Amino acid sequence: MKRIEATIQATKMGVVTEAINDLVGGFTILEGNGRGSGKRQQVRSSRGTGSVTKEYNEVATVSIIVDDSDVEKVSNAIADAAFTGKGGDGIIVVSNIESVLNIATKKSGTEAL
Repeated sequence: MKRIEATIQATKMGVVTEAINDLVGGFTILEGNGRGSGKRQQVRSSRGTGSVTKEYNEVATVSIIVDDSDVEKVSNAIADAAFTGKGGDGIIVVSNIESVLNIATKKSGTEAL
């Protein structure tokens, strides 16, 4: 089993969840702030007389656990949905998962997914 963690622009969260909704059993989304290669947003200052650059961009991290055979399909769906062609589209990280236990059903391994 693998964990896919995709950090994407917060504005792309809807299209990404639509893209993976039918491919996976479930996923978790965490919203937050991040700083990477993307251009940071310019916002008006408090009195509207100037603008400042935000220190962080608004991002969302989508976390999914899938069977090894589904990694490429799910990763590609996320990448296609989050793509804008500009720096800061996001990053996808895949890592190994040793075990999974569904607390409600007590099923483990791939049955827990």
